[in-house]
Amino acid sequence: MTSSTTDFLATARRVIAREAEALGALGAGLGEGFADAVRLILGTEGRVIVSGMGKSGHIARKIAATLASTGTPAHFVHPAEASHGDLGMVTKGDVALVISNSGETPELSDIIAHTRRFGIPMIGITARADSTLGRQADVVLVLPPVPEACETGIVPTTSTTMTLALGDALAIALMEHRQFTPEHFRMFHPGGKLGAKLLKVRDLMHTDMPLIAETAPMSEALLEISRKGFGMVGVTDADGRLAGIITDGDLRRHMQGLLDQTAGAVMTRNPRTIAPDAFSETAVAVMNDRKITCLFVVSPDDPGRAQGILHIHDFLRAGVV
Repeated sequence: MTSSTTDFLATARRVIAREAEALGALGAGLGEGFADAVRLILGTEGRVIVSGMGKSGHIARKIAATLASTGTPAHFVHPAEASHGDLGMVTKGDVALVISNSGETPELSDIIAHTRRFGIPMIGITARADSTLGRQADVVLVLPPVPEACETGIVPTTSTTMTLALGDALAIALMEHRQFTPEHFRMFHPGGKLGAKLLKVRDLMHTDMPLIAETAPMSEALLEISRKGFGMVGVTDADGRLAGIITDGDLRRHMQGLLDQTAGAVMTRNPRTIAPDAFSETAVAVMNDRKITCLFVVSPDDPGRAQGILHIHDFLRAGVV
């Protein structure tokens, strides 16, 4: 049977609508149990051990990764591997987060029994509060009774979406309680595009800056522009503070008798600057907004005192843009 574009889009919209409705039901149904789960994790001295089988296992891995990256030590333990020695990873002081839509997944029986035997607190996520997992858990988070997105109702879709969202909700609630900042986040994300965006300006700036005094002749300004290779030069006042900059635009505007003038006469005053502790992404936004390729870094503790300079190529090399 040949299906049309209309059929494909209708299916996609039906699936997304069902999952969106399910998320709404999940949010509306949250209660004291969620707060209990957050408090249980906050009170643990160890890690959050997340476990699940099949599709729930994939979701569990993602939840463990999100927790770990937002300040809550966590890792995933595969239930089948747990039964063959990995139960030793789950120790007193930890808290277990066990996921099973049915609550009766056979492969989870050993990890559930291990937590009960050694008094390890367990949070269960399941669609059935009266299941084995639901009864055994110290805190149970029950998914609302909504259908899966497929017409047969057998493919884990809506249930896994709700579980993923519930894991994100736990991670963010813990993160906000701990006042987890972008600086903390950067510690766990030093690589990739995200890590690059969280770099500080001081991590990328050059300290060998193109600078000349206001009283310097323009011949010196041109030599400094050529020597440093930034295509511009900063101009300092008598106290050594940044008073202005000279760019190619300034040179074109003062072409007539350029070499007879001083740097102070040609410069553009009050250039835009940035603090060394600003995030690299903020610096890129400033440069894009002003349509400039260089930006001086100035100490907030000593206004006007240049500490470094940034070029747009620095952000390209670091992967920020």
